Amino acid sequence: MEGVIAKSSLRYDGKDKIRVNNQIVADSVRVISSDGEQLGIMTVPVAIERAKEYGMDLVEVAPKANPPVCRIMEFGKYKYEKSKKDNIAKKKQATVVLKEIKFRPKTDEHDYQFKLRHIMKFLESKNKVKVVIRFRGREIIHMDKGLQILQRVRSDVAELGSADNEPKTEGRTMIMMMSPK
Repeated sequence: MEGVIAKSSLRYDGKDKIRVNNQIVADSVRVISSDGEQLGIMTVPVAIERAKEYGMDLVEVAPKANPPVCRIMEFGKYKYEKSKKDNIAKKKQATVVLKEIKFRPKTDEHDYQFKLRHIMKFLESKNKVKVVIRFRGREIIHMDKGLQILQRVRSDVAELGSADNEPKTEGRTMIMMMSPK
């Protein structure tokens, strides 16, 4: 077991598990200079010496390649630029929120219009809407009224969004999902 390095003794940099200089465990690596020129395949100690000549670090950029690919670069600057890119990507990431609107088979016209305005507002702000019809007590025998309400909602907001699926019944509820266009 002399030549084997235990996995617990390997130190990685942060979450990204990027190996730098002496942390690289491969026997030989393909080395790329800081300006993108391929320097060829060499052993890790020789590659580290080459990186020190440039005053930079040897960073493993493609560990799964055969042989692994390492680049000569300033590691601190690389980490900083990577964190900036990650933050920009995180800001541009769109989060979809699911909003829920509940109706009953006996929902009156004014209440229907009020809830419909909320559905339209949610769809305009690019949120998904879950429209739920809740049946209580003997209302369960009027499933057709619930279906009519969901079809009416679908037709009233047709220009802002569309139904993802047909209304489906789960126990005492009827559900329809709507997505913005």
